[in-house]
Amino acid sequence: MIETSSSYRGMVVAPHGLAAQAGLRVLQDGGNAMEAMVASAAAISVVYPHMNSIGGDNFWLISKGGKVWGVESCGASGADVTIKNYSERGLQEIPARGGDAAITVAGAVAGWEAALELSHQFGGRLPLTRLLEDAIWYAKEGFPVSKNLAETISSKHSELLNIGGFEELFLINGEGPKAGSMLRLPKLASTLEFLTRAGLNDFYIGDVGSEIAKDLKRLGSPLKKEDFIEHCAKLVEPLSLTLSGGRVFNMPPPTQGLASLIILGILERLDPAMDNTPEFVHSIVEATKKAFEVRDEFITDPSYMTVSPEKYLSEAFLDEMAEGISSKSAAPWPNISDIGDTVWLGAADSDGCVVSFIQSIYWEFGSGVVLPGTGITWQNRGKSFSLDAESVNALLPRKKPFHTIQPALGFTNDGDVLSYGCMGGDGQPQTQAMLYSRIVGIGQGIQEAITAPRWLLGRTWGDTTTKLRIEGRFPEETIQRLSELGHELEVLGEFDEITGHAGAVRVKSNGLIEGGGDPRSDGLAAGF
Repeated sequence: MIETSSSYRGMVVAPHGLAAQAGLRVLQDGGNAMEAMVASAAAISVVYPHMNSIGGDNFWLISKGGKVWGVESCGASGADVTIKNYSERGLQEIPARGGDAAITVAGAVAGWEAALELSHQFGGRLPLTRLLEDAIWYAKEGFPVSKNLAETISSKHSELLNIGGFEELFLINGEGPKAGSMLRLPKLASTLEFLTRAGLNDFYIGDVGSEIAKDLKRLGSPLKKEDFIEHCAKLVEPLSLTLSGGRVFNMPPPTQGLASLIILGILERLDPAMDNTPEFVHSIVEATKKAFEVRDEFITDPSYMTVSPEKYLSEAFLDEMAEGISSKSAAPWPNISDIGDTVWLGAADSDGCVVSFIQSIYWEFGSGVVLPGTGITWQNRGKSFSLDAESVNALLPRKKPFHTIQPALGFTNDGDVLSYGCMGGDGQPQTQAMLYSRIVGIGQGIQEAITAPRWLLGRTWGDTTTKLRIEGRFPEETIQRLSELGHELEVLGEFDEITGHAGAVRVKSNGLIEGGGDPRSDGLAAGF
């Protein structure tokens, strides 16, 4: 029996149990969902360091009283970062690792600060020392290495050797830690402790920011202290789309949130038989291809966009997209795939605040650069820039890169609020559509929808294939029919984390809070 976790007082879902419990403890201490999410975000930046870090970015969707706020905190490239910097050295693309990959400011901490400022408008009062308490403890005293972390270090450490600080922090005698062994991050603990005293903005304008800038320079990054001073998180208007089951929200550019909404809009028009049928899988896969064509042609830093994202959510456009999809054959894969490692988390409190949150360093361990003074692992989000000056995502100084990460949230017609999401590059929009369709479209329970067999078209986790990879729990007739439709298939194991770590929290109109974590992760839905 697959049971959804339920409570009335609060719920936190995270892909690592210690992070979920950190947020739950804040709720139990009287904090709201935004405060709980800061606690969970800080904790998971410690215990899941391959997936995210305070050296990365984050995005928030926050619902309260029928209104939805978006928090965008993604860092731009440095003022001195140009295509010329790379082309003069004969490089055709931005390196994935090292100082040349660490070219965008980390927005995560500013995102926490912006969310807390909003939280204070609704009575949030817990001190920062309390919110970062669990994260600091795990970094200082140690936490058990998860199987996921151990395997990632083992598979990636050869490409990360000799990149500033990685070996010293994550390897013991040249070998990665075993699952269940203890890992400590003392310098990161000190950094977090200092921020509780100096304030989160010190990460950008104070002593921590100065230390970060010095270390980045030593390790070959072009970022400077001035780039950090320029950064700020901001509240943004989310994109939204009305469907037959309710209204869904996602983040605007530079994220691929638009693609997620396009998929749902197309899917409603196709109206396939749901769940594990070949029609359901085929329809989402083909809608994904259409959405990604738009994504790859137009989505970039909104300051550089020439069209409004809302254009692609119009009834006429979605009708046209749906009409271009064949129910009898698979279209070719249209684009270069994107990858990414990410953590999605959700939270809800008893006062009606619901949070959908995502935090990332892009690839596993990001740039691989670990700053010696602060213990921070720096992202390689700038890798998504192109060195082709004609590209929509061409590298420019002080430009925000395209982001795969995007949290999702929805209001249902019967008064529920649904927070949901998933990690993993191209997989995120597909899994979001899958979850929403199963939960809202056919009424599956939260945990049932998350646990149900999934698929992935495109790339994630550093992979390169564009095959349609499908978990082996799908009915044989579904797999056979998809092959007949022209999908190039790779059948996975029964539960394969290549399909991502998903989660969801739902607050029902009667006050019941439901949540589900992903058995493919180390996660937990923690309620009380």
